[in-house]
Amino acid sequence: MDVLDDLLAGTKARGGVFNLTIMDPPWALDIVDRAPLSLSTLVRGSAWIVRAGEPPVRMEQGDVAIVLGPDPYVVGDDPQTAPQLRIHPGGVCEPLPGAPVDYSARLGVRTYGGRPDGEAMAVSGTYQLEGDVSQRLISALPPVLVVPAAEVSGHVMDLVLGEIQRDEPGQQSVLDRWLDLALITTLRAWFARPESEAPGWYRAQADPVVGHALRLLHDEPAHPWNLVELAARTDVSRASLSRRFTALVGEAPMAYLTGWRITLAADLLRMTDHTVEAIARRVGYANAFALSVAFKRLRGLSPTAHRRSTAA
Repeated sequence: MDVLDDLLAGTKARGGVFNLTIMDPPWALDIVDRAPLSLSTLVRGSAWIVRAGEPPVRMEQGDVAIVLGPDPYVVGDDPQTAPQLRIHPGGVCEPLPGAPVDYSARLGVRTYGGRPDGEAMAVSGTYQLEGDVSQRLISALPPVLVVPAAEVSGHVMDLVLGEIQRDEPGQQSVLDRWLDLALITTLRAWFARPESEAPGWYRAQADPVVGHALRLLHDEPAHPWNLVELAARTDVSRASLSRRFTALVGEAPMAYLTGWRITLAADLLRMTDHTVEAIARRVGYANAFALSVAFKRLRGLSPTAHRRSTAA
């Protein structure tokens, strides 16, 4: 498993909310669903994504956008168009002044808007992200990103249109899996773009030495790693590994491992009722005291205090 696999494991779609919106110009949607991450693609037409404090971002037919929450934003045919629909948490759709009263329900399952053959058609799905592992991925992304259709085209994006309007047993799971695949496809395309400023851990995966070292650390975070063994497992000297790893990832191998262990521990403290001692051993520390020392040094509070703060 590589680093992206590990981070995506913390962002798998579960019970995502999906909408198909079909509208005619002038059109706009006010998105106030507070979703931590949304993915949208334009099946027909073009659009602008407008968010306070950010320059408007253009989308063309087939393009895919990822928007980080929870701040609201507007998607419309023009940055100045007033919204006709407002999307609330849970995908609840509210017609706004100027829209037909049945604008939010007339087109069928998960489908909103005016007429079936409207000029603009947009598909969206939302993630409910939780935990420190997913935040490592989120922190590497801009608030709004758009990947051109040519870079994400294929069966993954084509699949959703036939699925989103169905209401069959297991349909939620089908759509969740589509959202996972669409996110992976879009992230790969985005990180491959020069302007993405891909994080060091992503770029380093292509390096035969550092990529191997990263996979080892992620596959076995509880192993009692040291620089000597990691260098031996990657067939380079300690100095070479340390220099190459630091240059590509941005921190030394053992510092990276400590950060990853504490990230895993933070999620286990929040998501499970395991004891601090059990969590310590699971992420590579000899006992609760050793984990507490490292956790407080990196996070500024003890594991127990972190658990209390995230349970509040």
